[in-house]
Amino acid sequence: MSCALAQPRSATSAPLPPDNLEAVLGEAGMSLADLVRLNVYTTDVDRLFEHYGVLAARLGAAGAAPPTTMLGVTRLAIPDLTVELEGTAVA
Repeated sequence: MSCALAQPRSATSAPLPPDNLEAVLGEAGMSLADLVRLNVYTTDVDRLFEHYGVLAARLGAAGAAPPTTMLGVTRLAIPDLTVELEGTAVA
């Protein structure tokens, strides 16, 4: 299973990408522990690093340590987004 999830710029009330990722995996009967690859795309690398511990803690709590690539990009497909997670999971 592969999916991409994104974070809007005004994230105060929006679900965080790890929440979205867990929800999508859950709907497929999987969890973060099933991730075999994770790509993180962001329009603001410095800001992402300030909050990266949230994602790392969630992965660690699930016993997941997928190979991860973080890429700084000029923009995402939807201009209001700042972070996109693309994960591949295998049950």
